[in-house]
Amino acid sequence: MSRGCMLLAVVCMLGLTLISAEPVQNTLSQEELAQGWILLWDGETSFGWEPHISGEWKGFDGTLHASPGCYMWLRNTTPFANFVLKADVRMKAFETDSGIFIRAAKEGDPTRTGYQININNLNKDYGNGSIVNRVKSSAGTLNAKEWHSYEITAEGDHITVAIDGRQVLDARDNTVAAGYIGLQYLKGDDVEFRNIKLRPLGLQPIFDGIDLSGWQRVDRPDVKAPPEWSVKDNAIHVEKGPGGLETTGTWADFVLQLEARANAASEAQHPNSGVFFRGDEGQFWSGYESQIRNEFKDGDPAKAVDYGTGGLYNRQPARRVVSRDNEYFFNTIIACGRHVGIWINGIQVTSFDDPREEGMNARQQARLAAGTISLQAHDPTTNLDFRHIRIAEIPKR
Repeated sequence: MSRGCMLLAVVCMLGLTLISAEPVQNTLSQEELAQGWILLWDGETSFGWEPHISGEWKGFDGTLHASPGCYMWLRNTTPFANFVLKADVRMKAFETDSGIFIRAAKEGDPTRTGYQININNLNKDYGNGSIVNRVKSSAGTLNAKEWHSYEITAEGDHITVAIDGRQVLDARDNTVAAGYIGLQYLKGDDVEFRNIKLRPLGLQPIFDGIDLSGWQRVDRPDVKAPPEWSVKDNAIHVEKGPGGLETTGTWADFVLQLEARANAASEAQHPNSGVFFRGDEGQFWSGYESQIRNEFKDGDPAKAVDYGTGGLYNRQPARRVVSRDNEYFFNTIIACGRHVGIWINGIQVTSFDDPREEGMNARQQARLAAGTISLQAHDPTTNLDFRHIRIAEIPKR
């Protein structure tokens, strides 16, 4: 008798019922990471979110709660333009009035400055899945105290909404091109959210996996062992250094996604590198630097060494080191105006707003102007690979 049959026989004899475990919440699969998904809520903390108006949002048991009280909304700190947004929603009472904002402004009424996708059984004109005051959906009412999946796609002027896998809205509106995502609570009993995740759309490759077309070296003078840049296994491979490899194109506000691997020679070594952006063409190591260093102290990933992978060098350390040496990790960098958000393996590790006076030198000023993207070869021990490098511009509001 097979092991499976033996288990089934034991279950039948004991009169037991096999219940499959609930899927792990607020996580991303390897397939989702490869597709470019990032988590907007980590399931534990408020990192990357800011409350507005009044009231309190709480996270426990893997869910984000808005308790009864005054009108309030919770805003993600990173602006987005074109994306697919997914979120599980549960209304604790039929009369709950809530919503999901997209492309909203930081200040003002987000229903007017952006789009509100409604969560509301009682609004006869703009019910569940509708864009409030703009376009009605065909969703109808939803069962309270049950989880429902919202999927919102915003691409250019095209906005669609699906609830529990059924498309309920297909609209065109070109009023707002980019802005913030937010969660709203207006009235009724608790509303809960989980599995809040996003995939940026419209990214185009800036490395073809074949050669270094569109890239150029930036060497530092008088280096005895300049970096060796090559293409191996469809990845940009670099050894030795210091030096850099920069794009021939420039970007100001953008979403950049890539995969990187730091190839360590031993457990004691942690290769040092980075991704620079908004840099000056032909200038060695210029612009902001998203650090690559998979090292932390005292066995605690929250104690990043040298800002840690995903930290914004000299500005904000990564809140924890998520990636490891000798394996590819997924890196998402979003720069929009003064804000920089960085995700490593789908987990946000940096949320930074540059408070300095605006200027062209990112080491000393808030650089908002367009610049190059460059990869860093840090020192003679450098050994890294970069692949699947793609980018999309974020349009101005």
